[in-house]
Amino acid sequence: MKVSIDISMYPLQSEFEKPISAFIERLAREQRVNIVRTELSTQVYGEYDVVMGLLTEEMKAVFETMPQSVFVIKIVGEDRKGRF
Repeated sequence: MKVSIDISMYPLQSEFEKPISAFIERLAREQRVNIVRTELSTQVYGEYDVVMGLLTEEMKAVFETMPQSVFVIKIVGEDRKGRF
């Protein structure tokens, strides 16, 4: 099953741009997902199990180093690339 995810990361610290960029770059390393970056959020498209596994792994890595971070996630149960 394909999913579309809209995710925003908010590191609650003064230096916030580098952690956000690093998070997005780690997501983009996974070749089985499509990433679209916007000014306010990032969209991730792909197979449910792949996308959710990737987010679980990468969000955990963020929380281990910056536990004060916040993620806002919207998930749609279909591929909405170009229609989000």
